[in-house]
Amino acid sequence: VTDVADAMILKRLFSELFENGVIVVATSNRQPDDLYKNGLQRGTFLPFIGMLKEYCDVVPLNSGIDYRMAGLPSEGQVYFVGTQEETNRLIDDIVRQFVQTQGIEIEPRTLIVLGHQLHLPVTYGRVLDTTFDDLCKKNLGAVDYLEICREFDLVVLRGVPKMNLNCRTEARRFITLIDTLYDNKVKLLMGAACVPKDLFSAGDLSFTDAEANRALMDDLGISAGSELAKSNIFTGEDEIFAFERIISRLTEMQTKEYWESKRSKIGIH
Repeated sequence: VTDVADAMILKRLFSELFENGVIVVATSNRQPDDLYKNGLQRGTFLPFIGMLKEYCDVVPLNSGIDYRMAGLPSEGQVYFVGTQEETNRLIDDIVRQFVQTQGIEIEPRTLIVLGHQLHLPVTYGRVLDTTFDDLCKKNLGAVDYLEICREFDLVVLRGVPKMNLNCRTEARRFITLIDTLYDNKVKLLMGAACVPKDLFSAGDLSFTDAEANRALMDDLGISAGSELAKSNIFTGEDEIFAFERIISRLTEMQTKEYWESKRSKIGIH
């Protein structure tokens, strides 16, 4: 739960379910007491947490073992680290061999997503060859990434940089992209500036972003030293928390087991 609108929708939805006698079985990556942690106007959400604990038995399933990290891949097989020039050269060799072996042509494609065009300059068969800038710096979202999953079995993603709070929007899109690819068992060949665990850090805000935060605090009537100033909208706590999951998923996506897994045909053309 990352923003006040989601929090209020969740509260209303579950309240109606409970009041109408619906049995609810749900999973979460947070304990009830940590839901919407440090969120703006969290006080309006707290009664829902009490209701959730009253109506539901909370069963912790965390064994302390991240099974996605258990089958570590051989270094350099599908995740290349280095400068963009270095990683592109390695990826180009793989692409060239694949295209020649399969006897297919490289061509652009355009997908229609909810009425707007998603132009993809480089595709070959059911493979999309693209960049971080094209998928994460443009105004795209989960629905665009889901359409990519329907059309392609392998995504080649180039030029993934180290991220911090100064590029929070791009980081959120990257999180959504990896989650969507993982959930749909799409294969990923990736070139990045660093290993997964170093892809995101809070870092120091640039002057421009710090000024934007101060302006938002002023608009919301929040003083710099208050508890509300520690909300995740200003600290990046949600992004840091989400990247822990992304690190784990990127690691699993490099394993032989993941690459040999079969995709569901539901929604796949």
